[in-house]
Amino acid sequence: MQRSMANEAQKVGTIHFPFPFTPYSIQEDFMAELYRVLEAGKIGIFESPTGTGKSLSLICGALSWLRDFEQKKREEEARLLETGTGPLHDEKDESLCLSSPCEGAAATPRPAGEPAWVTQFVQKKEERDLVDRLKAEQARRKQREERLQQLQHRAQFKYAAKRLRQEEEETENLLRLSREMLETGPGAERPEQLESGEEELVLAEYESDEEKKAASGVDEDEDDLEEEHVTKIYYCSRTHSQLAQFVHEVKKSPFGKDVRLVSLGSRQNLCVNEDVKSLGSVQLINDRCVDMQRSRHEKKKGAEEEKPKRRRQEKQAACPFYNHEQMGLLRDEALAEVKDIEQLLALGKEARACPYYGSRLAIPAAQLVVLPYQMLLHAATRQAAGIRLQEQVVIIDEAHNLIDTITGMHSVEVSGCQLCQAHSQLLQYMERYGKRLKAKNLMYLKQILYLLEKFVAVLGGNIKQNPNTQSLSQTGTELKTINDFLFQSQIDNINLFKVQRYCEKSMISRKLFGFTERYGAVLSSREQPKLAGFQQFLQSLQPRTTEAPAAPADESQASAPRPASPLMHIEGFLAALTTANQDGRVILSRQGSLSQSTLKFLLLNPAVHFAQVVKECRAVVIAGGTMQPVSDFRQQLLACAGVEAERVVEFSCGHVIPPDNILPLVICSGISNQPLEFTFQKRELPQMMDEAGRILCNLCSVVPGGVVCFFPSYEYLRQVHAHWEKGGLLGRLAARKKIFQEPKSTHQVEQVLLAYSRCIQACGQERGRVTGALLLSVVGGKMSEGINFSDNLGRCVVMVGMPFPNIRSPELQEKMAYLDQTLPRAPGQAPPGKNLVENLCMKAVNQSIGRAIRHQKDFASIVLLDQRYARPPVLAKLPAWIRARVEVKATFGPAIAAVQKPL
Repeated sequence: MQRSMANEAQKVGTIHFPFPFTPYSIQEDFMAELYRVLEAGKIGIFESPTGTGKSLSLICGALSWLRDFEQKKREEEARLLETGTGPLHDEKDESLCLSSPCEGAAATPRPAGEPAWVTQFVQKKEERDLVDRLKAEQARRKQREERLQQLQHRAQFKYAAKRLRQEEEETENLLRLSREMLETGPGAERPEQLESGEEELVLAEYESDEEKKAASGVDEDEDDLEEEHVTKIYYCSRTHSQLAQFVHEVKKSPFGKDVRLVSLGSRQNLCVNEDVKSLGSVQLINDRCVDMQRSRHEKKKGAEEEKPKRRRQEKQAACPFYNHEQMGLLRDEALAEVKDIEQLLALGKEARACPYYGSRLAIPAAQLVVLPYQMLLHAATRQAAGIRLQEQVVIIDEAHNLIDTITGMHSVEVSGCQLCQAHSQLLQYMERYGKRLKAKNLMYLKQILYLLEKFVAVLGGNIKQNPNTQSLSQTGTELKTINDFLFQSQIDNINLFKVQRYCEKSMISRKLFGFTERYGAVLSSREQPKLAGFQQFLQSLQPRTTEAPAAPADESQASAPRPASPLMHIEGFLAALTTANQDGRVILSRQGSLSQSTLKFLLLNPAVHFAQVVKECRAVVIAGGTMQPVSDFRQQLLACAGVEAERVVEFSCGHVIPPDNILPLVICSGISNQPLEFTFQKRELPQMMDEAGRILCNLCSVVPGGVVCFFPSYEYLRQVHAHWEKGGLLGRLAARKKIFQEPKSTHQVEQVLLAYSRCIQACGQERGRVTGALLLSVVGGKMSEGINFSDNLGRCVVMVGMPFPNIRSPELQEKMAYLDQTLPRAPGQAPPGKNLVENLCMKAVNQSIGRAIRHQKDFASIVLLDQRYARPPVLAKLPAWIRARVEVKATFGPAIAAVQKPL
């Protein structure tokens, strides 16, 4: 059906949803349910298959709610400002208390028996205070709107400037302390004169937060330093390309002209300083950027220096793009018109303003903030970006891997090699600067050295020997609770919270990296006698590709990111060890050598990191094209985060395709009546591989265009391919379809897909014996997610067996045991641990088979080769729109007849 692109306001119930064309009925249902979830402050799990216009439904539904919310708030404000008083105790009208923070606005409960005149006086004062606050808010809003309408008048930077000045003063104070240390060190024991530019590597005097509070006597209130955050929607997705696609949908929507939107990203994505960007590694880019912020303060002190720094390197210069006025202009430009990250980058280059910091200045006034969900789900990153979730709305799209993402972000692995490198570098750092450091710094550095030594010892190694040549007497994998690991390592007497705080505040890993970067390369002949052994040792830790540090490397070398300091990585492991004992485990993996052995922290309870999000937010929406099975989200994420079951709302809509356009088949036995059960024990049997090949040959004979066949693993695909080649089945397949294989290398994916697509297109035009192409893929590989096999690219999707994860994995076994102990077992259902394994399998299946149907007029067959798919508990975990059409075929004959039947 041809649909008009004219903007149409759709009325669902009493709510008007502006839409760029006449929406599908499922889109109307989606928007109405989304509106109700946001209005009621619930947690929504929304499933809308790819091709059903999910992004537009999210945009128009959520922004319609925000439009009405702001309108109600303005009307209530106007009424209160007009009368000067208002019904502060009316429980039915929560619009004011649910808006921007209004802790002081809510009426304070009065003691029982209090005289009426006292109660009335207090209530009147609260009403006057509320009116004053509303007037101030209204004035700020008007000022912002005028500023955005008249960009040529440049923005006022009151709040941002205050915050930046505070940062400047703090950094200047640290630099002053560093200089004082260098000037007042004990004369008799003073080491040799520091080299030019070396003073920035020396740690400043360290004060803990408790000491600072005790010294000042006050807890600094920062509320007046930031612009107030308006009620907004944080929209998150997995990748920047998905976010860019969403922003383009917003532009095309009826809200595209009016909404204040800002896109956030990492420094790696938003940096416009080529010198910094060329470093490649995320960690190095972040560190260089922070160093350049500090270098701005060095310039101010230039006049006080006795002599100019002879060898000040270019990297230490202040960043020319960090300009307050220009960043304020970029902020206003970003809010005035919807821009994606590419446009923000172009604007930053043109205005010579940093898009990374400029976009953050836009957060308070923005109505829609678009960002990768790693940035929102990691508390420290969220705080650093200036994201405040209190009473805001969060929409997490493409959320099918949300649990794995949170678990992965907070699980850390360190190797014996990294532990030894960090220990050696830190020891050399202390030898170089130890006499210049204050006692507190030395105490913490010795604690870190002690921790590293004990971590190596618990693996069975010796910190003083080369990790590459140390063989371990004991090998294998051992799993420990956090407390048991701390006791076995003999570090239970160290306060890891304080050590973690010290690492963060002192920036020791950054200084250590600068130190090893400075002395890791060959020094000049003048410096060699003084540091020969020391330099040679450091160089062995960090081998370089060139002996001329000043000379630029060739392009191939420049493109490879340099390794960051191992201590940076180990800090993440130390932070993970502060997790509650029941929520994580430590896996000791002892290999042949210490260098290859590892310590891994495994997060068992991702809900601990999601709990803060659901606690602070007004409403949270978890959305995706395939969310089944949703029990994982309900149990592992929401129930464990303390969310009551009644606060969770599930919404799943069907597809927009006609019912006959999809044919899902479960085939229980093959052509020779061999039962199809591709279990780990049976799938390598020759007869099982033969049956799969014969079925595929028959399907390729009757299905036009492209056939995509998924296997449980790369290894099984390799085995089957070799078996088919040896038995001649591969030749029979190639007679009907040209065969392509999924590459293991990411950079080859586009090339294979292009060749596959061109082959299908050519075969469709030539109409020869070869009717298309067959793509052999892997579940969870490069082709099973985010790839579009629409139309002729995927007329049939075949799933060989069930892609269960490796049940013998220590991580999975521990996760299963944890869920069995933590979650209640539902009557008549499998234990939570077993359910987890089945859910992981079916999530992978659903992602893979969802690659085929991509729009309203698409059609495809989905063939599941395994009799286990016929079990009701397994069928129940397929998406509803597929499950409703599934046909279970006990034998192959009726199955191939159904595939041959024309639409």
